[in-house]
Amino acid sequence: MMDVREQTGTAGRMPVALARAAAPVRPGRLRLALRVCGFVVLAILVLFAGGFGWFADKVSHMTTPLNPARADAIIVLTGGQSRLDAAMDLLASGKGERLLISGVHPSATKRQLQAAMGGDKQLFSCCVDIDRAALDTIGNAEESAKWVENHAYGSIIIVTNNYHMPRSLLEMGRLLHGARLEPYPVVNTNLGNGGWLTKPEALRVLLTEYSKYVLSLARGFLPLRTTPEGVTLAEASTTSKN
Repeated sequence: MMDVREQTGTAGRMPVALARAAAPVRPGRLRLALRVCGFVVLAILVLFAGGFGWFADKVSHMTTPLNPARADAIIVLTGGQSRLDAAMDLLASGKGERLLISGVHPSATKRQLQAAMGGDKQLFSCCVDIDRAALDTIGNAEESAKWVENHAYGSIIIVTNNYHMPRSLLEMGRLLHGARLEPYPVVNTNLGNGGWLTKPEALRVLLTEYSKYVLSLARGFLPLRTTPEGVTLAEASTTSKN
C-alpha cells in the first residue's frame, strides 16, 4: 500500500511542477526587463555619441608641427601621397636618421616608390626602408615594432593623417613600449570650429575612424600572447584598413 501511495503522490505532484514551468512570464517582469534593456541601449548610444564628439573635436584641432623635435627615426603609414611627401621632407631636413614606410603594396618596387615620392635618390637609397607585410594599422604597429627593436631606436616620429593619428598612436603604444612617440599629423582638410559637421564626407570618415578607434580600445581588454619575434599581440584582433 505504501508503494502505491508514494507512486500516486509523486504522479499527483508532476502536473503541478509542469504547470509552474510552463507558466507565462508575468507582464510586470517583462516590462521591467524591456525597460532595463532600453536603458542599457540608450546609455551605450549616449556614450558612443559623446565619445564621437570628443574624438571629432580632438582630430579637428590637430595641426602639423612647424618645427618638430628631432627623433631617432621616422615611420610613415601609407594611405596617401601627402603622408609620404611629409615623411620624406622630415627625413631630408634631418628630423630622423632613417625612415620606415609601412604598408607598401607588395607589387610596388623601391624604384617605383622613389619615383612617385621624388626627392633625393641617394637619400632614399641609403635611409629608407620599406615594409610590405602590414595590411592594416595593427600590422603597421607589429612591423614597426620589429623595425624599431632591430635598430634600437628610442624616439620615433609617427606620420599619418590627423583622423588616423589617435588609433595609430594607440596601436603603436601597445608594442613600442620603450620608444617615445612624436605625432606628426598630416592635415588635408581644415575641420576646425566644427567644420566637420557641414562636410558629409568628412563626417563619414570621422565616424568610420572613430568606430575603428573604439574597437581598438576594446582590444586592450583581450588576453595577450607573445609571438616568436617577441612582439606582444592580442589573442583576437579586429581587422581594419588605414
